[in-house]
Amino acid sequence: MATLDEPTFSRIAEGHRRELQVHCYRMLGSFEDSEDLVQETYLRAWRGRQSFEGRSSVRAWLYRIATNACIDHIDRASRTPIARRQPAFSMEPAADTQGLTEVPWLQPFPDRLLDQTAPPDAEPDALVIAKETIELAFLIAIQHLPPQQRAALILRDVLAWSANDTATALNISVASANSALQRARATLKERMPARRLDWGPAADPSEAERHLLQECIEALEKADPDRFAKLLRTDVRVTMPPDAFWIVGRDAFVAGLVAQFDPASPAYFGEWRAVATRANRQPAVATYVRQPGQTEFRAQVLNVFRVEDGLITDITAFLPEVFPSFELPMTI
Repeated sequence: MATLDEPTFSRIAEGHRRELQVHCYRMLGSFEDSEDLVQETYLRAWRGRQSFEGRSSVRAWLYRIATNACIDHIDRASRTPIARRQPAFSMEPAADTQGLTEVPWLQPFPDRLLDQTAPPDAEPDALVIAKETIELAFLIAIQHLPPQQRAALILRDVLAWSANDTATALNISVASANSALQRARATLKERMPARRLDWGPAADPSEAERHLLQECIEALEKADPDRFAKLLRTDVRVTMPPDAFWIVGRDAFVAGLVAQFDPASPAYFGEWRAVATRANRQPAVATYVRQPGQTEFRAQVLNVFRVEDGLITDITAFLPEVFPSFELPMTI
C-alpha cells in the first residue's frame, strides 16, 4: 500500500466511496455530513498509507478510518434538537408524545444512491444497505447511543465484523467491544418499533406500495382529506426531525389537512402537487404548493412513510432543503 501512487490510491478508494458514505450516514444521521466524512476518510487514509500493513483488506482499513473519523466528528460537532420552526402542518403538535423522542439531527438518504452501492445479492456490500438497517426508525434509534456503542453495533450487527476486528477498529479491548455491543443492543430493543422483525429486506417496492403512493398523491392533488385518511393507521405518528414537533393519531393529522385544503380556512396552503420518490428503502412523496397569487408550485416537504399491513404508520417529514439531494426541483 505504501508504494501506491496517488492515482492508484484514488482508484482503489473510489471503489468504496458509496458504501463508505452509507456507513458514515449511519454513524451521523446526516446525508450532508456523510459526504464530508468520506473525504475526511480519504485524506486520513492517504496521510497514513504507510501504516497499512496488508493484514486486513483495504476495505476494512478504510472502514476503520471512517468509523473513527465519524466518532471524532460527533465529539467535536455535537448537536441538540433545534427549536420548533414553522412546520409544514398548520396545527399545534399533539400533547401526547409518548414513545417519541428528539434526535439531534436526521436527513433522508436517496434510494438512487443506495442502488449504486451494491447489487442486492453482492456480499458483503449488500449488508451495508439492508433495508432493516437503513430505515429511518433504525437511524433514529441508534442516534440515542453513545458514539462508541453506535460504532460497535454497526460494525458487529450491520457489517458482521468479528469482536476482535471491532475491538481493533475502535482501539479497545475485546471485552470492552462486547460490552459496548450488549449495551447498544439493549438500548436499541427499547427504542425500535415492536414489529421490526416484520420489515424484512426488499429490493423493489411492491405493487401495493406503489398503489398506496398513487392514492396519496391523488388525495393531495385533489385536496381530499377523507381519501388520505383511508391510507393511515389510527395511531399514525408524524415527526419532523430535528424539530421538536410531533402529531400523534390519524384524527389530529387529518384535521390539519382539512384546514390546509379549505380555501376559506386561515390555514389554507394553496394547491398541491406531489412526486413519488424513495428514501432509506422506504416510499416517499415530495410535495409542492402553489399559494394564492403565485404562478409556480414551490417545494414544501418530503414525506417518508413507514408502511405496515398496507397502511402508513409513520410519516417523517423533511423541509425542502433536502430536495436537491434527491434531484428534485425546487419549483414545478
